[in-house]
Amino acid sequence: MPDLPKIDFLYLSEPDMVRAGVTDMPSCIDAIEEMFGLLHAGDYRMAGGNNNSHGAIIMFPDDSPFPDMPKNTTDRRFMAMPAYLGGSFRTAGMKWYGSNVANREKGLPRSILTFMLNDADTGAPLALMSANLLSAYRTGAVPGVGARHLARKDSRVVGITGPGVMARTSLSAFMDACPQIDTVKVKGRGQANLDAFTSWVKETYPQISVRQVDTDEEIVRDSDIATFCASVPTGDPSIYPTVRREWVRPGTFLSMPAPCNIDDGMNGSDVRKVLDFTGLYEAYLEELPAPRHIHIPAVGVKYFDLIEEGKLARDALEDLSAIVAGATPGRRNDDEIIILSIGGMAVEDVAWGTMVYRNAVAKGIGTNLNLWEQPVLK
Repeated sequence: MPDLPKIDFLYLSEPDMVRAGVTDMPSCIDAIEEMFGLLHAGDYRMAGGNNNSHGAIIMFPDDSPFPDMPKNTTDRRFMAMPAYLGGSFRTAGMKWYGSNVANREKGLPRSILTFMLNDADTGAPLALMSANLLSAYRTGAVPGVGARHLARKDSRVVGITGPGVMARTSLSAFMDACPQIDTVKVKGRGQANLDAFTSWVKETYPQISVRQVDTDEEIVRDSDIATFCASVPTGDPSIYPTVRREWVRPGTFLSMPAPCNIDDGMNGSDVRKVLDFTGLYEAYLEELPAPRHIHIPAVGVKYFDLIEEGKLARDALEDLSAIVAGATPGRRNDDEIIILSIGGMAVEDVAWGTMVYRNAVAKGIGTNLNLWEQPVLK
């Protein structure tokens, strides 16, 4: 860090982040792919004594004696997600956000996010960033990494449940990995959201035909890539969007970054079951009571519930970081059915946040802020 003990740091608003390239999906996928290699090598740290925790979360009670305390509603929480990432990144950072589904009634996103990037040696802040786009694009990039290694390159038909932000970034990532995609099927709860997604696809990818459908079966059946991106309340896996084996044709890649359930047929050995990173799910085993799928709706959590119930063998699970590192093969033939569980990790924010910060510095983007010229306390 130059000019110590003076500390300046960069503030990057959402328009600054856009100018610094936060929406550059191919570059984001490259950064996240590099991150997965570092996960496999062990050159990272996340929260918790296990170094693999998703983060620390504040939830609110259904009833409180304090009238000003927020009430427990869908997606109402505060969360901190810290991580360190080595390799060419060698930075630390933390995403912090508050979330409440009722925000949408106020014209706000469900979650409002910021990200602080820090120097890994001194701990000094490097940048404070608007992070809604950062988070959205790193989330979409993980399915992109998955598609690079696990989808058929000639994939043409994509099925998407949930036409929101995650659907847009996932489709952008699929297009990078599988540029022959020419058809998208989409299912959603509200016509306005469906129409907005359809318009976005037609404007962004005019070569793609969009068809609105009514059921998860239509999303999965006859698709080369299928993904569930819908937000649903946790606590009852029976209402999570569900994949049934009879719907899935040979060669399908299923990307699951949102709530997902599976039927018994999907437990069979003819379906490859890939976790984005095994350590994340092992952390859930330590931190949560069984069954855990009621708390964490990722399909990978369901797998570990099935293992504890004796219905699935532990060695049936594979790891995307091992596949990226070349320790495990990716797609081996055109007939394999592969389902990827995506849980979301703080190292993803550090990876993409570091690259966007470096772009901003190189291009002179952002507002310089001063923490101190000299610290009062030393």
